[in-house]
Amino acid sequence: MTNKLPEIVVSGDINLNLLFWQKEATMNNNLNYKLYPNVSRRYDTGGALLLSKLVSLSTNLDVASPNLKKENSSSVDNILVSVAQLKKFPVDTNSKNKVYRVDEFSGYYITGLEEPRVFPVFNDNKDAKIVILDDNNNGFNSNEDVWPLAIKESDKTPTILYKTNKIDFNNKLWMHIEKNHLKNTIVIINAEDLRAKGVNISKGLSWEKTALDFVWQMKNNPKLRYLSNCTNLIIPFGLEGVIYYHKELNAESKLYFLTDQFEGGFIKEGNGKMYGLTSCFVAGLVKTIANNSNGEDFQDLIDEGIRLGMVSAQRYFANGFGINLENDTYYNESLFKYDENPSDLSEYIQDIKIKDNSNPNYQRDWYIIKDKSSTNLEDIAYEIVKKGEDSALKYIPIAKFRNLKTVDRTEIEAYRSIKNLIAEYISTGNAVRPLSIAVFGTPGSGKSFGVTEVAASIAPNLIEKIDFNLSQFQSVNDLIAAFHKVRDISLNGKLPLVFFDEFDSSFGENLGWLKYFLAPMQDGVFREGDSLHPIGKAIFVFAGGTSSTYESFCGEYIKDKEKIEIFKSNFKNAKGPDFVSRLRGYVNILGPNQTDKELDQLFIIRRAMLLRSLLVRKTPYLINDNGEAQVDNGIIRALLKVSKFKHESRSMEAILEMSMLSGAKKWEQSHLPSQDQLKLHVDEQEFYNYMMFEEFFSEKANNISYYISNNYQNIYLPNNKVNIADDDMMLHHYIKTWIIEQIKNIPQILHKDDYELKSIKNNSEVIKFTEKDLECLAKYQHELWLKKRKKQGWKYGKEADFNKLIHPAITNWKNLNDDIKKAIIKYIELWPKALMNSNLKIKRSNYSRNLE
Repeated sequence: MTNKLPEIVVSGDINLNLLFWQKEATMNNNLNYKLYPNVSRRYDTGGALLLSKLVSLSTNLDVASPNLKKENSSSVDNILVSVAQLKKFPVDTNSKNKVYRVDEFSGYYITGLEEPRVFPVFNDNKDAKIVILDDNNNGFNSNEDVWPLAIKESDKTPTILYKTNKIDFNNKLWMHIEKNHLKNTIVIINAEDLRAKGVNISKGLSWEKTALDFVWQMKNNPKLRYLSNCTNLIIPFGLEGVIYYHKELNAESKLYFLTDQFEGGFIKEGNGKMYGLTSCFVAGLVKTIANNSNGEDFQDLIDEGIRLGMVSAQRYFANGFGINLENDTYYNESLFKYDENPSDLSEYIQDIKIKDNSNPNYQRDWYIIKDKSSTNLEDIAYEIVKKGEDSALKYIPIAKFRNLKTVDRTEIEAYRSIKNLIAEYISTGNAVRPLSIAVFGTPGSGKSFGVTEVAASIAPNLIEKIDFNLSQFQSVNDLIAAFHKVRDISLNGKLPLVFFDEFDSSFGENLGWLKYFLAPMQDGVFREGDSLHPIGKAIFVFAGGTSSTYESFCGEYIKDKEKIEIFKSNFKNAKGPDFVSRLRGYVNILGPNQTDKELDQLFIIRRAMLLRSLLVRKTPYLINDNGEAQVDNGIIRALLKVSKFKHESRSMEAILEMSMLSGAKKWEQSHLPSQDQLKLHVDEQEFYNYMMFEEFFSEKANNISYYISNNYQNIYLPNNKVNIADDDMMLHHYIKTWIIEQIKNIPQILHKDDYELKSIKNNSEVIKFTEKDLECLAKYQHELWLKKRKKQGWKYGKEADFNKLIHPAITNWKNLNDDIKKAIIKYIELWPKALMNSNLKIKRSNYSRNLE
């Protein structure tokens, strides 16, 4: 036994948790009270006391902390007690097993007549290496007498983890830390605590928006002045995400997130609550810092600790208080064990640096998929079709609403906003008016499908869908009859999900139906003759037929001042502003077509997800046992890259249905409908050009090689010093073979820099590569050449020797001779003209991240 003091100290505000739960009635001993449900109770530790136990379990080390058992009986009065009612809840949505969790927090009381007491650390150590403070603003932060010794000493430099729920930091404890220990302090505060103090950070819409909101608030909100000066700041966003803010000379922020969940998604509605989740997160974070025996970089320790903390807090919630409260110890060291490969933890919890960019376009158009993917969007789209989203998008946030999946941030934010509206509306018992939502998109884009799946993901057994197409209505009586049908559904105890398709169609005048919806939307009633009928609780979905976006419906795209005034006058006369004021949300459905050449690069991902979904649902026999779609590569290329589907999603579905696939094991080009039939849904010539591109390009390779041969630079032949037998003949053969080989790689290399080739009938302006493009393309060119030569057994040497397979270019781009680099760049400069001579034009891909 040694009397060595603990190197970890935990202190702060403390409390006890009084837990109540109900047990079934029994008939033992014929005692009357046993005929009724029994209530059991027990006390648990909370605050710094709970945190110290969790830290001890996570680190497997002794921890110094306040100890009530060491106090005399009179001094344990004036303890803050939290009261909670417990109930059994499912472990998770897929489990039949149940555990106890908090059903309701009843409030607090104090065991004496005075304010809550604070306690000193028992067995304190002034040389502690780690100090963890739990500041709940209940007296600890103003009482210097009970602070740990290690932070009182100005010459001590312990690592401090400061867990708090305040953002103004105008207390004595923080002032002391800021003055003496700021550099070695990690502040942990929950996002909900920030929001409670008026900090506007969006919740659960998309990880991109949450992250960008946080960065903006830290830069601009005066309420966060103290927080923005922290060297290390960690903000948990529920159990699903964390932002780590680090500031030395400049501030940097990193987002950690679950790809399949958004903030608030892990804890399902009606699954209970747990106290101590942040304490469990902190204990997981401390484990990596305390157990650093390899001298790892501090930032790496925080990175690993955040991931372990997130997983530990998720387990803590899932376990709850256990199955049997009287026997179970609901927290143990298993919360903090991660026996799998550490890389699995990094895969489960992804991270991305949040760029600090105040440009409004960047704020609107930042997508994690673009920054997380080192590969081209076309490559990701191809893998989605072949292998499915789980394989291709495992590192990317993906929103799922039953059968609807999307990775497009714009759609995610819109759909999740609608989901929040519907969920709130359903939970409101006294709603007297319908919830009104508008949905816009081109015909065939999937307006009805998207909103239906979102609504059904919330309450599938409650909602009953009904559709009406206003363009088919002949009179107001048709609308009245529709309202009666809606009312009947409501009277039967269901929640009507009512689609009014083409609500913006004409009826006597432009937007003639709008005025008939004003009273039902506002008051929840409709008029029939002299009678008013209540509609009851319902969700109205107004699907646009003539307007493809909410903005176009409201005239926001009109630029001409005179036309704007005319539109405003007509819109007002049609009761447009009154109608819009009654809407509670809207969605612009993007569909498989590109909506904006500069801003919408994810259309190719939407297409891929739609195509994969169609293959799984309509032709499951084309998916093999490994989950791979058996589809010709040319067909996939054409479906992903054709510029437009004439009828959006319906066209892609039609092409699949029109193909002769009965009994087929693979979707081959021969199964496609004729070009005349394809013309119904796509530009058939463009479709075939994309589908047959590899064959077309191979045919033109000789013509392209002729131009390049006539303008050839001696690439990879520095100073023409080549040691080969039969010089001229072998060199000539090498050059000719090399040119043909490299020309076949041109599409692949262009693709790496977001360029593509397009067949044209007449010559047009030849593209001129930027210096950045030339450097990038030359690097890819060399990587391909080097990879093949190494496979053939070539090795590095100062002079080329073709007989011995030695070459000075057998090295990476960074170490490559400058003369060879210049020669490669000159070779690439020949491409645009050589390709144009063969009626092939180099252009930026529509999904490029580098659009000009």
